[in-house]
Amino acid sequence: MQISAVREAIADAARAVVLPEGIGKLTCTGYVPDAATAPHFFVAEYEQDFDKAMARGLDELTFTSRVLVGRADDMAAQRILDGMLAGSGPASLKAAIEAARGAPGEYALGGLAHDLHVMRVQGYRWYEHAGSTYVGAELMIKVIGEGN
Repeated sequence: MQISAVREAIADAARAVVLPEGIGKLTCTGYVPDAATAPHFFVAEYEQDFDKAMARGLDELTFTSRVLVGRADDMAAQRILDGMLAGSGPASLKAAIEAARGAPGEYALGGLAHDLHVMRVQGYRWYEHAGSTYVGAELMIKVIGEGN
């Protein structure tokens, strides 16, 4: 798998999120940005397990992604974040990202991987990023694909 292309494809999938009117559009990057324009989703660190099948047949990656929401109003920011962390709905990051799995029998992320799965949310808390404070959380995304 081409890691950079996978990261960008995850960010592209997250752009399908529809936030409530008046919130603005979710900005998304496949990398950790120098500065975040809230609300912002980005793919951060990853872990890679090689050789899950013989002859470099399969690798498994677990991406840590983050979503950050501005904190002009603490309660409103957390409501926006909660919507993005929901398992379904127009603002759901899980639903948007997993839509990139493709139809049955198709490769995920436009052919970059065999499959992907948004496994869990963790770290719901205040984050400091580039000198600003946001409410946010991490989404753990598993991607499997060819190792060669």
